[in-house]
Amino acid sequence: MPTVSVRRELLFQALGRSYTDEEFDELCFEFGLELDDVTSEKDIISKEKGEGKAEGASDTVLYKIDVPANRYDLLCLEGLVRGLQVFKERINLPRYEKIIPAKGEGQKLIITEETAKVRPHAVAAVLRNITFTKERYDSFIDLQEKLHQNICRRRALVAIGTHDLDTIAGPFTFTAKAPSEIKFKPLNQSQEYTAPQMMDLYRTDSHLRHYLHLIENKPVYPVIYDSNGVVLSMPPIINGDHSKINLNTRNVFVECTGTDMTKAKIVLDTIVTMFSEYCEKPFTVEAVEVILPNGKTHIYPELAYRKEKVKPEHINKKLGISETPSSLAKLLTRMCLKSHVIGNGNNIEIEIPPTRADIIHACDIVEDAAIAYGYNNIQMTIPKTYTIANQCSQEDIADKLGTDISTTKAVHIANPKTAEFQVARTTLLPGLLKTIAANRKMPLPLKLFEISDIVVKDPSKDVGARNYRHLCAVYYNKSPGFEIIHGLLDRVMQLLEVPPSEENGYVIKATEGSAFFPGRCAEIFAKGQSVGKLGVLHPDVITKFELTMPCSALEINIEPFL
Repeated sequence: MPTVSVRRELLFQALGRSYTDEEFDELCFEFGLELDDVTSEKDIISKEKGEGKAEGASDTVLYKIDVPANRYDLLCLEGLVRGLQVFKERINLPRYEKIIPAKGEGQKLIITEETAKVRPHAVAAVLRNITFTKERYDSFIDLQEKLHQNICRRRALVAIGTHDLDTIAGPFTFTAKAPSEIKFKPLNQSQEYTAPQMMDLYRTDSHLRHYLHLIENKPVYPVIYDSNGVVLSMPPIINGDHSKINLNTRNVFVECTGTDMTKAKIVLDTIVTMFSEYCEKPFTVEAVEVILPNGKTHIYPELAYRKEKVKPEHINKKLGISETPSSLAKLLTRMCLKSHVIGNGNNIEIEIPPTRADIIHACDIVEDAAIAYGYNNIQMTIPKTYTIANQCSQEDIADKLGTDISTTKAVHIANPKTAEFQVARTTLLPGLLKTIAANRKMPLPLKLFEISDIVVKDPSKDVGARNYRHLCAVYYNKSPGFEIIHGLLDRVMQLLEVPPSEENGYVIKATEGSAFFPGRCAEIFAKGQSVGKLGVLHPDVITKFELTMPCSALEINIEPFL
């Protein structure tokens, strides 16, 4: 989950009222967010670098808020405040408008065919007559970084460039050239560098070095020029210093280049919808004409609205509630999904704004209705099915562990989808061994454990089976490590306050098991009953799970201790 840090005073100022930390925590929960921490810049530096380094740092209170990964509209103060204000019904959801300039007066971005070799897609827009303050500017830059780390996948899918439009002249050209042919002064540098020189310069940069691999081995590098040959940016690495924005910037040219066109459009829509509220005419965005290599043209941003229809009974059934259609429509409107009842109340029509790229299916709409209704307000009911155990392959138990399936009391699945899911699991061991097999290239030793349910037949139960809570642990290394798994058993029993005693405590006794090496297996007795086994796994078992090192395992039923 991305974490958004906002200054408490700015947040409350934008919300138009103050909250106690507890009140704001509750508000976040109601809106489907989580107030992760209440801290300050000084506290953060003190924790990370020590109190000495924190001297002189700001004491301003910061709220760190966990935001769902697909809610790109909540990654900045502007979107967060807008969402909360609509949720509390203090404002109506704004209508975003795309302004298309008169013919010949708008900006153009021309994409050449060379970009297909490295970064083929680009979209753009203009924020006209915008007013920045220090706080707005910082939020604008921070949103770009949040998007880069999230939907842009560390710039691999999309890279964002923002430029002072008054310092450059269109039409703009997005092309790709040999690295040696690219030369410009990068952002915040005092001299010009060629592209190879920039790669060497930023190889030790703590921030930009993580993006160099995206293009450094390509035969050509992407670059954007204006009509005078001034370089705007070399995506996804760095912008040019010539067109950098500042607090006095009035017109911002936003370009997004990438390898994923859908993501590029979402990123552009997110940036312009969040900050168009500071334009002279709020929530308006000037469109840019993008000309593709084949001559076709497209107008961006799309700022597309679309409509979906969902039946009220579908929402009520999924959530286990019984709200009227008009009440459900009101709940969805509070979640920035403008809704109204149509027909005879048989359908709710929902308008999906360009800020809600996370709404893909009807289930996403149902989820928002649940959030607005309040999860705590949904009446708890007992599930109709009792088992929560996972399914597993009959082969895992019978063949790989060398156990007779008929002696395990395994619950067979009546209509398994595949051969992999034929029985409910009677042991946790196969799952852990499969996990080790999938991670066997990781540094040794590998130490895994799981606490979960297994299922066995029980004719005395009304469903014919029952669950047992098991603990299973596995140690995988160059040596078997039986003493380590034995030590784990002793520590678990110590924590459970079960002494090593045959009468009132626990003991282990030598035994044999098909999954264990002969003479290296022990049965565990506690409180007068057998609760499990531990030992060194048989080489055949290890080989069948595609492992190559010795392995010790422990599995016990923890129900007697609960």
